[in-house]
Amino acid sequence: MDYAELLERAKKQLPEVTSSSERFEIPNVKGHVQGNATIISNFGQVADTLNRPKTHLLKFLNKELAAKGVIKKDQFAIFNTKLPATRINEKITQYAETFVLCESCGKPETKIEKVGQALFIKCQACGAKHALKRTI
Repeated sequence: MDYAELLERAKKQLPEVTSSSERFEIPNVKGHVQGNATIISNFGQVADTLNRPKTHLLKFLNKELAAKGVIKKDQFAIFNTKLPATRINEKITQYAETFVLCESCGKPETKIEKVGQALFIKCQACGAKHALKRTI
């Protein structure tokens, strides 16, 4: 048998991949509407998963959702309007794509660095450094 035949035989013996799970998954927000306010009970967990300051994430959500929000007890976020969870999750995904994931390798191991007046995303995994195209 030559190499190509052995390779094909080995591929046939491999089990099929049934699921593809990403190593980095953003948790969905958990919360409820109380009167005219939306309370996100796992806001601290979401910010910790993204490895970004809670205040930075909240500032982004305030702007994108056009709603004033505050952080309570370092874990909860309270917005002054009724917001659907799907909309909040979409904005958090958009935040991750803009401020967390590396443009080169797509991994979340990044840090925001300030050099002079410019902000950069520095990837700890591949070493790439990209200027932030957007600020809050």
